[in-house]
Amino acid sequence: MTNLTQFIQDMPKAEVHIHLEGAIQPETVLKLAKHHHQLDKLPGDTVDALRNWFTFTDFPHFVKIYVAIQDLLRTAADFALIAYECGADMARQNIRYRELTVTPYTHTDHQDKGLTIDDILQGLEEGRQRAKEEFGVEMRWVFDVPRNLSFGDNGYSPYAATRTLEFALAGRDKGVVGFGLGGWEPGAPPRHFAHAFAAAKEAGLLCVPHAGETLGADSVWGAVNELQADRIGHGVRAIEDPELLALLKERQIPLEINPTSNICLGVYRRLAEHPFPHLDRMGLLVTVNSDDPPLFNTDLSGEYAVLATEFGYDAANLARVARNAFAVAGLEAETKQRLLSEFDAWAKQTVAAST
Repeated sequence: MTNLTQFIQDMPKAEVHIHLEGAIQPETVLKLAKHHHQLDKLPGDTVDALRNWFTFTDFPHFVKIYVAIQDLLRTAADFALIAYECGADMARQNIRYRELTVTPYTHTDHQDKGLTIDDILQGLEEGRQRAKEEFGVEMRWVFDVPRNLSFGDNGYSPYAATRTLEFALAGRDKGVVGFGLGGWEPGAPPRHFAHAFAAAKEAGLLCVPHAGETLGADSVWGAVNELQADRIGHGVRAIEDPELLALLKERQIPLEINPTSNICLGVYRRLAEHPFPHLDRMGLLVTVNSDDPPLFNTDLSGEYAVLATEFGYDAANLARVARNAFAVAGLEAETKQRLLSEFDAWAKQTVAAST
């Protein structure tokens, strides 16, 4: 594995399923809590205490911790900080492109922090541009709807979805390329959000809902048929429906797969049960991603290491999967072609020498 470890580190990488708020390192969580006098909202004032806090019992418990971290983002400068630090992490792992999911509705409407979408966009843009200048990395944003905040005592309300779409359209000149849907799937089926996804697609945004994570194949069917999904966040439970697998293969709808996340959140008990290699062998268009890396004690390089150690991928197959993430990215054609050309040149020179 030693040679493959270096190969993975050296390989230019892209990532299309990672949550910005879920990528904040514990040290930064503490920094934000101290700055905003919110340490009492955390389980302790050490990195070790936070890492212990990240031991989830189930998906709703994970969401509770995630929302607590979101609550620490209170100014444009906070968003600039986490975007810049994300760029530094990209440079450390040789990640050339990241498409990061952000949930602005939580910050502007659900949590009473006085934040506006202009504050969020200003901070994201400042951090993104600084990271590009210092590290040469590219970041784009997916604004996603928190599906669980769309339901109350009176059933579904379109407000969160409509509001998030408004925010996404306002940010198109500041790196917003996609429209997503995240959260706890049970009780929040895709069909309710069709109105917003139709409008997002008409406006030229990439439609990238989460589906097939905490629920099975029906959720993926809903994302494809009701939301016209361009990519599926997770999608692993499509493995439960042969007809769905055939459709995903035929249409080459990309799957944004997060192996370690799926284990940590109990989608699968262990990596030996994970369907990633089976989906890949069947000809589906798969990508590998880290989802919320510090919360799951992983990173993108670690996810590629999983492919090598658990699923037996060699250098050529690691590179093949890595290329998929560049190919399905939602960024503008010129930048995508540049990144693909750089990757292909690296692979042509390096893969043969590694075999």
